[in-house]
Amino acid sequence: MILYNTTYSVSNEVANDWLRWMKRFFLPAAMATELPVSHRVLRLLTELDNGGTTFSIQLDFDTLDAYTTYQEIHADALRQRIQHRFGNQFVSFDTFLEDV
Repeated sequence: MILYNTTYSVSNEVANDWLRWMKRFFLPAAMATELPVSHRVLRLLTELDNGGTTFSIQLDFDTLDAYTTYQEIHADALRQRIQHRFGNQFVSFDTFLEDV
């Protein structure tokens, strides 16, 4: 199993709206590609007081090929949708993991 994790630090002013939008639009769009087999949304509990809330969006892929296809065809467009909707109210970084 391949795990594609994106960690987001989201401004507290838009955190609830961001989470609702991710669940209502981003995750259904990602799953509609039929490449991820499951997903999770997590909130970091050991938060620093930096004016933001930290979330982890995780997509699971059965194979490296499925992950690669997702990255090559879909990931940029989905990232652009988040950027268009929330602009500079978040920062993110990706982590690529393998279940061992």
